[in-house]
Amino acid sequence: MSAEFGGRTGRQGKLSQWLRGRRPTAASEDSGREALLLAAADAGLPLAPAAHPAPGYRCSCDRVGCPTPARHPVSFAWQTQSTTDRGQIERWARHQPEANFITATGMVHDVLDVPLEAGREALAGLLAAGVEVGPVAESDEGRMLFFTLTRGTPEDEDEWWPCELDCHPETTDEHPGLRWHCRGSYVLVPPARLSGDDRAVRWLRGPEHPLPDPLTLLEHLTDACARYAGTESESERRQAAWPSRR
Repeated sequence: MSAEFGGRTGRQGKLSQWLRGRRPTAASEDSGREALLLAAADAGLPLAPAAHPAPGYRCSCDRVGCPTPARHPVSFAWQTQSTTDRGQIERWARHQPEANFITATGMVHDVLDVPLEAGREALAGLLAAGVEVGPVAESDEGRMLFFTLTRGTPEDEDEWWPCELDCHPETTDEHPGLRWHCRGSYVLVPPARLSGDDRAVRWLRGPEHPLPDPLTLLEHLTDACARYAGTESESERRQAAWPSRR
């Protein structure tokens, strides 16, 4: 991820330190986390607090046997709560230092969510072809997230489709290939911690990259997913589902 955010050297140093994994103090770690969240908000990604991992592969929420530990919003009102307001995000980040954050899709941006190996193949092909690729994140649960402009808020409201027609957060285990997160969906935004040892969601290309039209990426992603589907086992498809049902 590039760390060039308006030429602000201090923030650049914090972002670079976070991405290199050099976290000498809790204060610098919190500062790097906050800088990354604010960079996402500055890029127009609306954020809301999410759960975080608890010991024993558990979730910070109070739900017994939570099926999506550390991968769901804290509030059921996450769609209306999501914001790009820097002051609010700073307050959340400082008052909830362990919280992950989700970004609500279908407002400003969509997310094309693909299996990790397919995503790596597609990303290499897109860059080699000179296609403008926007922010890209990688999850240690085996997914790659391509952030794009939204197709969910056209001028003619009769033309928009809800995420339920493709991939809703509660049904993504039924979509092992490409998942198009648009209106009514969300994804974890980096930096996010997952249940398990040192598992996370991180930026490969940061939010300073402009959001592209999703259709410019779609052919490469669908082709890579089709090739991936031919080699992936059924057990791998089940393990890759993220986020699964709540």
